[in-house]
Amino acid sequence: MIRIMLLDDQPLLRSGFRALLDAEDDIEVVAEGGNGREGLALARQHLPDLALIDIQMPVMDGVETTRQIVADPALTGVRVVILTNYGLDEYVFHALRAGATGFLVKDIEPDDLLHAVRVAARGDALLAPSITRMLINRYVSEPLCADVTPGMEELTNREREAVALAARGLSNDEIADRMVISPLTAKTHVNRAMTKLQARDRAQLVVFAYESGLVSPGNR
Repeated sequence: MIRIMLLDDQPLLRSGFRALLDAEDDIEVVAEGGNGREGLALARQHLPDLALIDIQMPVMDGVETTRQIVADPALTGVRVVILTNYGLDEYVFHALRAGATGFLVKDIEPDDLLHAVRVAARGDALLAPSITRMLINRYVSEPLCADVTPGMEELTNREREAVALAARGLSNDEIADRMVISPLTAKTHVNRAMTKLQARDRAQLVVFAYESGLVSPGNR
């Protein structure tokens, strides 16, 4: 059972999401709230597997809520997916740096939402194509920061290659095809790199890879 917490200051939107999620046999909404401060208390009380958090809320916004959830040792099992509208690329960047697993736009199709929840709950990064484009555009318009990711120099050549491919959005199977290795070996390379970089999940690998210059915007 995937246990969900919903945070959004719009009760109608929360009700719609809850009705959709609770109708599934393997998903249960265990808590909901209207701001980040309330959400932190609910997260500590219910320990959900996944928190769907609106990026713009009163009292405490989604970025700060994400940061505090990720920093709390008692909430290490809680993954955060940000709910956002189009055009919020600045918020997207900061929430990724804060430790968000991924992003969903609020006009997502119901079937896509259910799939996304299951993907995020099993630990995979979740970045909508439009959000990924926004993220890359940030690095096109601003200079890269050098040496901002401790541990990058510890990666082997194969791990660096795997990280670069993961940062372009490739799955383990696709990475395996590109590197001519097994999917299990590809997963091992990515996981070892995450450990060395202290990345919470694959979403942070996107940030680290671009910030360090391992991947350049437009580079395929």
